[in-house]
Amino acid sequence: MSDASRRLADGPAILSYGFRPFFLSGAVWAAVAVIVWLPQYFGEMSLPNAFQPMDWHAHEALFGYGGAVVAGFLLTAVPNWTGRLPLRGRPLLILFAVWFAGRMAMALSAGLGWAVVAVIDCAFLALLCAAIAREIAAGKNWRNARVLVVVVLLLAANVLFHVEAHLTGDAIHGRRLALAVLVMLIMLIGGRIVPSFTHTFLQRRGAGRLPEKFGRFDGICMAVSATALVGWIVAPDSHAVGLALIAAGLLNFARLARWAGDRTVGDALVAILHLAFIFVPIGFVLGGLAAFLPDVPASAGLHAWAVGAVGGMTLAVMTRASLGHTGRALHAGWGTKALYAAVLVAAAARIGAALAPQWSFALLHAAAFAWLAAFLGFAALYGPALARPRLK
Repeated sequence: MSDASRRLADGPAILSYGFRPFFLSGAVWAAVAVIVWLPQYFGEMSLPNAFQPMDWHAHEALFGYGGAVVAGFLLTAVPNWTGRLPLRGRPLLILFAVWFAGRMAMALSAGLGWAVVAVIDCAFLALLCAAIAREIAAGKNWRNARVLVVVVLLLAANVLFHVEAHLTGDAIHGRRLALAVLVMLIMLIGGRIVPSFTHTFLQRRGAGRLPEKFGRFDGICMAVSATALVGWIVAPDSHAVGLALIAAGLLNFARLARWAGDRTVGDALVAILHLAFIFVPIGFVLGGLAAFLPDVPASAGLHAWAVGAVGGMTLAVMTRASLGHTGRALHAGWGTKALYAAVLVAAAARIGAALAPQWSFALLHAAAFAWLAAFLGFAALYGPALARPRLK
């Protein structure tokens, strides 16, 4: 056994790779954030924290769950990009402990003071940025530095969230910036892995249309989308921003259509990537229409992104990466397919609750229970594999 292999074999399996603790705990926290949020939304309970219920809910979905999944993905992907050993063992445990401390600080923030809470909570993304920067620099893998820029922006959004919440009592711009960063990360990473995995799958099937390679059209789509998102963060009700959002949505629909998703019905692990990504353009279009139509609330597009795109795409990546990196076959069994169905139902129900307020009570509960089924289901189905050594 080589020194590198021996180092990876030492210690508990769950600390051998970043995806293991962060995917598992992130999924559990995604469920906790909804379990606690729904009774808060209906005024049935409150937490001992200094934030408005909406701010806490959004923060824990975007920075708590979202931050955990981003960490799990990048701490697993970066070693593949750089050829270096992954963060593991005690350093990984410390990083995870800082993430968990942030969750507790946010929940108990009323007795800690805003500055203490901000430092504890923001420390996680700051350490993650430092770890990724170190690995990219050591491996001289400069072409993937753009991913680091996105994580730095997520950290900036978290800092803005705390400052804004303290000064104004409402962290709406921090929330929007965080969601916009996650949407751009999906467009950046998803724009690579969706056509790549689709190409690999379709090549095995033989002749037929294959996904278009990343090219000028993708670059234009990303640029228009980024511009529209900046406008949405600052002035979502502006008609000019509304038009930009709709234009970005149409471009993203066209981008997705170039990836031959209609030919992926035979592989759920690939098909879910396309089904999750479609909520990116849906979110853009709904956000744009909200600037013009009073019957289209802003929350419809927001939750298309948050539940459909972020929830769906992260679940798709978590299941695929967990199977592949634990030595299991890249095959979606009935349990995994049920997780995918649940997160898609959650997205559809949450968007429906915004568009049909007369049905909001039933649809909000349907969305919540479907979300819980997806993420508690992931923890139950994949937890044993994440906690055990890789199969030979």
